[in-house]
Amino acid sequence: MVQSYLTIRGSGAGEYIEKRSRFIGEVHHVESEEEAAALLQAARRKYYDARHHCSAWILGDDGSSRKASDDGEPQGTAGVPMLKVLDGAGCTNIAVIVTRYFGGTLLGTGGLVRAYTQAAKEALADAELVRMCLCTVYEVTVEYSQLDRLLYFLRQKDLEPAGQTYTDKVSMEITVPQENAQALAQEITALTGGQALIGQKDQGFFPVPVI
Repeated sequence: MVQSYLTIRGSGAGEYIEKRSRFIGEVHHVESEEEAAALLQAARRKYYDARHHCSAWILGDDGSSRKASDDGEPQGTAGVPMLKVLDGAGCTNIAVIVTRYFGGTLLGTGGLVRAYTQAAKEALADAELVRMCLCTVYEVTVEYSQLDRLLYFLRQKDLEPAGQTYTDKVSMEITVPQENAQALAQEITALTGGQALIGQKDQGFFPVPVI
């Protein structure tokens, strides 16, 4: 089972001009082919007077679902080069759309490949790269007297607690990669002399820092 994958948060945009032809690139985080197709249709409506709206996307935690479209450009000059940009970045659950306004000069196959590749790269460079990791979310409750020790311990582990609530005790959520989850729970138990209450709240893919 896939433990982690790279994707982007939100969207990114970029532009490339070659011999007065304008290539407008955009990338989006997507979770399904339907979502990617809807974004492509939105680009067609936004740039309704453009000649081509080429696209590529990679979906699935393992990146196994992929599609590329030249949208009327010579075969292999747009969709596949953009797909290679996504592959090169190691990303999945991502869609790239490049809209072309023709500038009056034919670019040839080499020029088109270069232009669509560069427009995709510009858009990707504008996006925030994130690593989605299979994680366990714990809810941890401790006494106030143990709070500073626990927070220091979490900082040493590069873990950021969230959703803190303060009543007669302190509760917080801790998201940790699944492969380290059991060991972390044991360490917190030892750190607090067995007094911490630790419960699993959620499990799934969550963003973690890209190192």
